Amino acid sequence: MKRPMTLGRNSARLLRWALFLAVLVCTAASSGPATNDFFARGVAAYRAGQLPEAAEWFERAQTQQPAAGTQDDLGITEWQRGHAGAAILAWERARWIDPFDARARLNLEFARQVTQLDEPRLKWYESASTWLPAGAWLWMAGVSLWLVTGAWVLPRVFRRRAGWHQTLAAMGFCLLLFSLTANLGVVSRTQIGFVVSKDAPLLLTPTRDGEVISTLTEGEPARKIRSRGHYLLVRTAFGTGWIRDSQLGLICP
Repeated sequence: MKRPMTLGRNSARLLRWALFLAVLVCTAASSGPATNDFFARGVAAYRAGQLPEAAEWFERAQTQQPAAGTQDDLGITEWQRGHAGAAILAWERARWIDPFDARARLNLEFARQVTQLDEPRLKWYESASTWLPAGAWLWMAGVSLWLVTGAWVLPRVFRRRAGWHQTLAAMGFCLLLFSLTANLGVVSRTQIGFVVSKDAPLLLTPTRDGEVISTLTEGEPARKIRSRGHYLLVRTAFGTGWIRDSQLGLICP
């Protein structure tokens, strides 16, 4: 008599857990629009000619789940609105997510040809970091580290050494050094941004009444050095100065 009672209690517990999980799923599904809903609304608004609404929906979609395709469409929408800086920023962010995104590359080439703007100047290790997505370099560094550790330690533990062990360890060490250098480039590139405001003043001091050094063109690249309040110290092709943080969008926000 005790065995059936135990089975019944377990079944009741499983049923309660199943109902609890079902309630959680239903609550999550009804809590608000999904990312795909945001993207679909953006597409619908774009086709209806409602460009500001389309840009807003695409922004919400990429905020919840960044994707190269969403950034591509956001860039096209901003370009149609006449916001060249926001469009270039969106396409640069698409290439940050997916360096192999052909749409973003072609759109950037066209936009820079029209606006007569140059690409951001990259150091050699920053250029190398663009060969793969940012997360891939971190994964490669971890794999190469384990490869070097295994090829160096395991033969000594099991007292079985061969020439290919040293070759494998050397290859893994070279891969580790290169991936660490590429990760340094990834971190360094996070400080690159693009001007999103028309005729943004580059100031001598981080104040509202600061002397204007030059005026930056919308879509122009700049490298962030440090921040102070609502101002960013940036380095551009025209020199170093301060700019409002709302007038510069970083490639990796």
